[in-house]
Amino acid sequence: MNPLMYDASVKVFQRSLTALDTILDKAGAHAAAKGFDVAVLLGARLAPDMFALTRQVQIACDTAKGAAARLAGVEIPKHEDTETTLPELKARIAKTLAFVGSVPAAAFAGSEDREVTLTLRKRTVQMRGATYLFEHALPNLFFHITTAYAILRHNGVEIGKADYLGPR
Repeated sequence: MNPLMYDASVKVFQRSLTALDTILDKAGAHAAAKGFDVAVLLGARLAPDMFALTRQVQIACDTAKGAAARLAGVEIPKHEDTETTLPELKARIAKTLAFVGSVPAAAFAGSEDREVTLTLRKRTVQMRGATYLFEHALPNLFFHITTAYAILRHNGVEIGKADYLGPR
């Protein structure tokens, strides 16, 4: 079996979401140290027409669990978008990591050629698994994690590139 699709998806999702979880810890510590409610950060956004931090985290999790499920040919777990607190967001990341980690590498066999159907806003698109992973899922994951990082950094949370990349 070629492990590329598993490694390029599950392992990247695990590392990226773990880094996001750590960044959220730093956001909570920053709010506590500065004496303000962390909810201020959860509602923060970079521009008026962008999603707030909470939604960025939700979409990053949805991207990871959806991609792992689609590539492995299993059902995508449903997570309601009801998080309003830092512990709830961290629990969502933990649920996502648990799911992604539960998908066996063997389930990714042939996933590079597996047909993936994706509903994007008002249209449905189909693509090969490799195209989906490398041209949609990974860029989408990185966009939302980067945006979450940028929101926090913009609001004074002391994080850097090493926090974004996660532990080596």
